[in-house]
Amino acid sequence: MGYLILLLLLAVFLAVNICVGSVSIPLSEVWRLFRGAEVDSMSRDIILQIRLPRALAAAILGGALALSGYLLQTFFHNPIASPFTLGVSSGAKVVVALIMILFLQKGYTVNSLSMILAAFVGAMISMGFVLLIARVIDKMSMLIVSGVMIGYICSAITDFVVTFADDANIVNLHNWSKGSFSGISWDNVIVMAIVVFAALFCVFLLSKPISAYQMGEAYAKNMGVNVKTFRVILILLSSVLAACVTAFAGPVSFVGIAVPHLVKSLFKTAKPIVMIPGCFLGGASFCLMCDLLARMMFAPTELSISTVTAIFGAPVVIFIMIRKKKDRAE
Repeated sequence: MGYLILLLLLAVFLAVNICVGSVSIPLSEVWRLFRGAEVDSMSRDIILQIRLPRALAAAILGGALALSGYLLQTFFHNPIASPFTLGVSSGAKVVVALIMILFLQKGYTVNSLSMILAAFVGAMISMGFVLLIARVIDKMSMLIVSGVMIGYICSAITDFVVTFADDANIVNLHNWSKGSFSGISWDNVIVMAIVVFAALFCVFLLSKPISAYQMGEAYAKNMGVNVKTFRVILILLSSVLAACVTAFAGPVSFVGIAVPHLVKSLFKTAKPIVMIPGCFLGGASFCLMCDLLARMMFAPTELSISTVTAIFGAPVVIFIMIRKKKDRAE
């Protein structure tokens, strides 16, 4: 039943994202296009060149972000761990921004794989700092605070570099640095789909070790899990997913925290075999909804995607913290 709800939400938001905009397109027109029938050339271009790639990107990257958050929450045994709160997304953002600025100043173009690699390097650098701090600090709350501080430092560096860039195209990176699914091409969609679905498949293969690790490191070792190797793989997969999102859409906040908890509440279980596809579908639906609102709430002015995800995601985080405090009190 839970999967049916998520698939229904995904289908509805996907359809609405394609149909609704500055130019409204009837669903029947979209259906005719996909059947191969003749449609108005303007509607065809709007659907195939603008709205459909953007909607698919929002779905793929939203699923990736939610899954990345789920992996980090599993790794740190902390309900508010995510690429955003730990500074992983911000680390990816600063390296991508620096690479893009360097390439643009030299007159080169940046392809999708270069952006993902740059974002992955930045994500791993930030994650390295977080893991280093984790070895010194025992309290998980302080680790989250440290991650937030790393995020602020990376964001400050990015904003500084972008603000003082000379080229007009580089200055426009400011919009990307706030998070947006706009300007996505079919080439971008193909690359992100390959990377994200490959990572998703690898996460599926880790379902049993994740389930054992959730019971504690000692239990996982007794079940034959090589904990050190497992933790490295978990971090790498989470960083790849977060890096892919940041490379194409910039940093997107709160999705990685909120969606895994909403999915867990929907399914009433924390089993990885259920949560992994659930998180992906939930993240896809959540980001499609938020992207629709970002486009339409104050049209023709478009909000950054992080502004909308924060509106819906932040209350979930507050609720999690309150409930966690109540559980401790009991």
